[in-house]
Amino acid sequence: MITASLIAGVAAPSGAQTVPVPKPAPKARDGVQLSASDAQKGPITTGATAGAPPDPVIPDPHRNLPANIFATFDASQKAQAAKVSSYLSSLQTLVGNFVQVGPDGSKTKGDFYIQKPGKVRFEYEAPSPIDIIADGSSLAVRDRKLSTQDIYPLSQTPLRFLLSDRIDLLKDTNVVNVTADDLFISVTIEEKQALIGTSRLMLMIGAKDGQLKQWTVTDPQGYDTTVAVYNLDSSKKIDPSMFKIDFTNYTTPPG
Repeated sequence: MITASLIAGVAAPSGAQTVPVPKPAPKARDGVQLSASDAQKGPITTGATAGAPPDPVIPDPHRNLPANIFATFDASQKAQAAKVSSYLSSLQTLVGNFVQVGPDGSKTKGDFYIQKPGKVRFEYEAPSPIDIIADGSSLAVRDRKLSTQDIYPLSQTPLRFLLSDRIDLLKDTNVVNVTADDLFISVTIEEKQALIGTSRLMLMIGAKDGQLKQWTVTDPQGYDTTVAVYNLDSSKKIDPSMFKIDFTNYTTPPG
């Protein structure tokens, strides 16, 4: 099932009840929570083995400290943020598989396709009936079983940072934390919206190969959705029709 956290920070449109979402669970999940540093204590497969689904690293729920602690960054943090910015800006297309962990610990898998700027498609494996499609300006969460979809402005979703043609994270976003260890470079972006609240997006890039490994969206209620990606291919050509939002066969529930 798909979680609304992939589009956190957006006010749910009328009719959003047609999209199945996992019931939020308390963030403190004993035996489930891991931090990047915890992951070093054992083997990790996030993006490491072609063909093998990764084991997403679930962020420490206590990591979201007040933003003013990170008001300034040292030279190392700035260099790491620049490295992530350069990598994201270099991508034009990206195809791969993903594993998503919802706030309740449930896992779903599927395929994704990115074509910059602004286009993405997530296809969830059965039994989930959900697809997510962005056409450059709008994002649709589609339920194939019900033949309905909910439409959001792409500009109000955290996915836009992954889909920007070029981006300088420190200049173009509100970065509140930059960390690096032997496994990951992690950059956390915070967004505050008056009517909705504060949401965060944490991007994690492999420290050794410089490739996208996963991201975590924290919604205004404090619940996390983590998406780990693997089998990445940045050279594959993608059919542009994959990013077309179908307003004929998939209706938007009336307000």
